[in-house]
Amino acid sequence: MTDVKIASVSLAQPLEEIADELGRSFAEYGFAVVRDHGIAQDLIDRAEAASKEFFALPDSVKRGYKIEGGGGARGYTAFGTEKAKDAEIFDLKEFWHVGRELPPGHDLAEFMAPNVWPGEIETFKPTFSELYSAFDAAGVRVLEAIALHLGLDQAFFTPTVTDGNSVMRLLHYPPLGPEAPEGAIRAAAHGDINTITLLLGAEEAGLELLTKAGEWHAVEVPVGALVINVGDMLERLTNGTLRSTTHRVVNPRGAGALRSRYSMPFFLHFRPDYVIDPLESCVEPGDTNVPEAISSHDFLMQRLREINLA
Repeated sequence: MTDVKIASVSLAQPLEEIADELGRSFAEYGFAVVRDHGIAQDLIDRAEAASKEFFALPDSVKRGYKIEGGGGARGYTAFGTEKAKDAEIFDLKEFWHVGRELPPGHDLAEFMAPNVWPGEIETFKPTFSELYSAFDAAGVRVLEAIALHLGLDQAFFTPTVTDGNSVMRLLHYPPLGPEAPEGAIRAAAHGDINTITLLLGAEEAGLELLTKAGEWHAVEVPVGALVINVGDMLERLTNGTLRSTTHRVVNPRGAGALRSRYSMPFFLHFRPDYVIDPLESCVEPGDTNVPEAISSHDFLMQRLREINLA
C-alpha cells in the first residue's frame, strides 16, 4: 500500500507559509485538508440542522421543489437521478442546490437562475445564504494560496471567480435499504467539474480518493475541517499540474449502513465567461497535448450532459 500524506494546514497561517504544502498535495493527490477556515462552527451547526429538517420532509413536498429543465442547478434533485460519468447505476443520494444571487440586470444573470427556497423551514434561506458567502470567502483564500504556489500574483484568481457560477450542495445519503440496486454506492467514482470543491461533513468514513498508483485511500478529516479538492476546470487551466482526482463515497457496513449521512460541498466555479486557457507557465516547450481554450460555461454544460443533469 502506497504511503499517502495529504496536506493538512491552517488557513489562519500566512499564505506564504502554506502555499507550497497545499500545492504539492494538490499536485500529488488532488486533495488537502484545511483547518481554521473561517466558517463559524455555530453556522455549520445551524446549517446541518436545517439540512436534516428539509430532507425529513415528505417526498411529495421535496419533489415540489424540483425545477424542470434546470439541470438540477437550483432546488431539489431526487434520489435516483444523478449518475457519475460513465456509470450504469445511479448514486444513492438526494440533494438541494443553492446558487449565487445576482441583482436584476446583471451581465451574467442569463447563466444563473434565481434560487428557490422551501417555505416549510423558516431558517433555511438566511442560514444557507450566510453559509454560501462564508464558503465563497474561504474558497478565495485557498485560491490565493494556489496562485502563490503557481508563481502567480496572489490575487490572480479573484477576478476569475468573482460572480462565478458556484453551487452549494446539501447532500443526504439515506440509510441503505434492500431496494438499492446491486452494485450501487453512495457516490460512484468521479471527478468534480468545477475549479475547487470545499467539503463540510466528511468526518464520517466513506470518502476515498484514487492515488496515482491506482489504490483507493480513505480521506480522514478532523471534526469541523474542510476537505478541498481540485476540479477539472483547474486541472485544465494548469495543464494537469494540479490534479482533479477520481474519488467516491463508499457504502458503510454494520450500524453505519442503517443511518443517514449528510454533507455540504461547495463547488467553486469560474465566471461563466472566463476562458479556461492553459497557463503558459504550466506548458512545457514542445508539449503538443495541451487542451484547447474553452469558456467555463461551455465546459460546464458539456460535463453536466455526461452525468445526466443536462
